[in-house]
Amino acid sequence: MSKPELKILIANPRGFCAGVDRAIKIVEVALEKYGPPVYVRHEIVHNRYVVEGLERSGAIFVDELSEVPDDMPVVFSAHGVPKSVPSEAERRNMTYVDATCPLVSKVHREVERHYKSNHHILMIGHAGHPEVIGTMGQVEAGSMTLVETVEDVESLDIKNPENLAFVTQTTLSVDDTTDIVSALKQKYSSVESPKKEDICYATTNRQAAVKEIAALCDKVIIIGAPNSSNSRRLVEVSEKAGTPSMLVQRAKDLDWRWLEGAVTVGISAGASAPEILVEEVVDAIKERYEAKVDFITTAEENVTFKLPPILSKAR
Repeated sequence: MSKPELKILIANPRGFCAGVDRAIKIVEVALEKYGPPVYVRHEIVHNRYVVEGLERSGAIFVDELSEVPDDMPVVFSAHGVPKSVPSEAERRNMTYVDATCPLVSKVHREVERHYKSNHHILMIGHAGHPEVIGTMGQVEAGSMTLVETVEDVESLDIKNPENLAFVTQTTLSVDDTTDIVSALKQKYSSVESPKKEDICYATTNRQAAVKEIAALCDKVIIIGAPNSSNSRRLVEVSEKAGTPSMLVQRAKDLDWRWLEGAVTVGISAGASAPEILVEEVVDAIKERYEAKVDFITTAEENVTFKLPPILSKAR
């Protein structure tokens, strides 16, 4: 019996961004430099495949710094941490490596600048996300207010609206954030915006690529973790474009009944999903379908970030 035909359109860019590449490399180099075990506070990036691979190399992932022995090196995740975390590490005389994405660090510096200027700071983001916790932990409690929706903007009651600024999580929906920012500017005309867009280049590029392929597909598969903000936003982008989308971590998570009847299927991956998982999904589809693969490129990326200086210093 012949296989049904299926066209696969793979979005480009997809998968790993420069911040994720750097964070994973930091753990790998730390393991080489210090020898296992190296502790990592929180998942270095939101992807179980990546985390489990690093665990096999000797990384130990913990929720809190209190779980790390004083004499063991520790890496902070790419999402960033509140200031209290490195302060506690220094108090305990610990060796620590900060793998915070430089684009998240940029937002942290904006927050500090606004705080020094006595601005009240609005953080557009998702409650409970590690990046939001880390960013809001850069300044005193009460100095920042979290805004998640346009409705949140409507209910804001700022005591000194003339001295107001906003920052955003780097992995938000570009379209949703535009709506929230518009509502903010309409309500508070003098609110100070970031000097440069906070949503990172990788998030923006991946959403644009998914929007492009969604218009050409019957279904779109996004490869990423359920706790990955940028991966979940890609699903939303496809759905908003009118194309049903599914988030899967691995090929084994594919719902073959969901794919039935599709003629063209799009594939992309969140910024913390390695390319090997894209290949795994494509190979699984090829086992069941006579599949023709094409790539749709909407942007070229050549961003790289240096490793922290501590990793190049002699121990």
